[in-house]
Amino acid sequence: MSQKINGLCLYRGPSMLDGAPIIVIATGFEKASTNGKTGALVQTWILRDDVNPIAAVNSGADASICGDCPHRGIVVDGKNVGRSCYVTLFQAPRNIWATFHRGRYPMVAPADLAKTFEGLPVRLGAYGDPAAVPFWIWDSVMSRASFGTGYTHSWRRFPELAAYCMASCDSLADRLAAKILGFRTFRVRANSEPRLPEEAPCPASAEMGKRTDCANCKLCGGTKVRAKDIVINAHGSADKVNNFKRLIAA
Repeated sequence: MSQKINGLCLYRGPSMLDGAPIIVIATGFEKASTNGKTGALVQTWILRDDVNPIAAVNSGADASICGDCPHRGIVVDGKNVGRSCYVTLFQAPRNIWATFHRGRYPMVAPADLAKTFEGLPVRLGAYGDPAAVPFWIWDSVMSRASFGTGYTHSWRRFPELAAYCMASCDSLADRLAAKILGFRTFRVRANSEPRLPEEAPCPASAEMGKRTDCANCKLCGGTKVRAKDIVINAHGSADKVNNFKRLIAA
């Protein structure tokens, strides 16, 4: 990139999940991500355009960017409860949303998407499900990117994402259904659940001693990567782990 800028807007338009207005912001072009697990990937953030991420979660408007992901939690009396998503909204998502609305992230022309990401590693959906975004956006981004990682809970509706994304699975039944649709899978499990022979533990996980990060691992790149499926123990804060365990026990 000739212009020194850390963030760009890749898309502003209707969500593919429900038609509501969303934006897609990519950050990390000049200043690498400090996320210890993912490493120095260009991060893409999928956000409601018209409401900040915290308000979106507390009103249910985050369905436009997260679909029916079971980790969203539910809204009770104007407040989200039972959320098991690992993303901390008051940090990067809220700041990125506010920065965009201050006019700080220029729009990338569709014809320039491929060259903008040439040779760069990219994470599809640091927050939000890649399924909310028109597939041609990711196709353009990935056409020249060095590699990418991505995860989708909307694999039942958008099987074309198998090329670039792992199917996010919260049970063995989910995994079986995703495999039928042609996905590689990334399964979150309770510690008591077995790991299948066709699965490998996430090398960046706590249970594997955080041997590496996503930028160096490169296993979660959908069917573009020839590798086993990935499994990880439920992680995050104690509340989020407990919410996940309640979710899979329901």
